[in-house]
Parts: sequence; structure tokens; C-alpha cells
Amino acid sequence: MNRTITCQPVAFVRSRFTDKVGMPIQTAGAPAETGRIELLPAFVPGLRDIEGFEYLILLTHLDRGEHEPLEVKPFLDDKTHGVFATRAPARPNRIGLSIVRLERVQGGVLHFSGNDMLDMTPVLDIKPYVPQFDVRQTERIGWFAARVAQMPTLLSDDRMAPPAA
Repeated sequence: MNRTITCQPVAFVRSRFTDKVGMPIQTAGAPAETGRIELLPAFVPGLRDIEGFEYLILLTHLDRGEHEPLEVKPFLDDKTHGVFATRAPARPNRIGLSIVRLERVQGGVLHFSGNDMLDMTPVLDIKPYVPQFDVRQTERIGWFAARVAQMPTLLSDDRMAPPAA
């Protein structure tokens, strides 16, 4: 079955990052890096009561991706893995997930920290982070187990760029 799904942005990220190279690879690796989410006016009423949450889950469209390989070399490894076994931004549907700390709400603008997103990244949805729903304790984290400690010191590079012609 071949179905098309259409999404529209509810907001856009405002960030100091304009190039994918040199950005944090995960929000947990950049807890002090700030940004803003600017909601489109039609969606501002959806922010009601959001200030009661410390963390938010952002689903974004990684709109500046050039290709969608099913095997990638993630930033935390020098070997390739299936894309679904990674958190790499090169994905078939280019959907990003970021957990950010909500600092303050100013009208239709959410100020946050823990930024790993490019300026003008479209935000598809915003969900409150609730530990009782979202945290699972596990020791089984696949190939990440040998590499995850490196995350706070790594920045993105050009490995997700399209192959040379």
C-alpha cells in the first residue's frame, strides 16, 4: 500500500545554527544551547497550560536533508548501521525528535534550552514530556552502549551529506 501523508508545520525553530556541520548531535549534549519555537498564529491557543511542564518533546521535519539511505554511519560510530538502529538525521521520512527544556513562554514563543536544531526547522508537533509515560529503564541499548559516553563532546560533521556525483 502506497499512501501519502501530509503534515503542516505548527511552528518554526529559531536557532543560532544555520549549518548542519558543527551542531550538537543530541539535545542532551547541549543542555545550555538555547533556541526559540515561534508558533504560527493559528496554533497559539494550543499552548494553553504548557508552562506547567519542564520538558517538551518536539517532532520536527528535517527539511534540509539531501538523501535517505537505509544504512548510515552515525555520528557516534565509524561503522554503518541500519537507519532504524540509529538516531541519525538521514531518515526515510526526515522526522526529528528533540527533548528540550522549556525556559519560558512569551505569547506564541517558547524559549527553550537543549537545542540541536537548525534555524527555521519546521515543528510538526509539541508534546509534554512526562517521565511516567516517557522513561523506560533499560540496559539494552545496542551498539550505543560502547559509544554513548562520547555524545556530549561530539558535534555533527558532513557525513549525512549526499554522496559526491
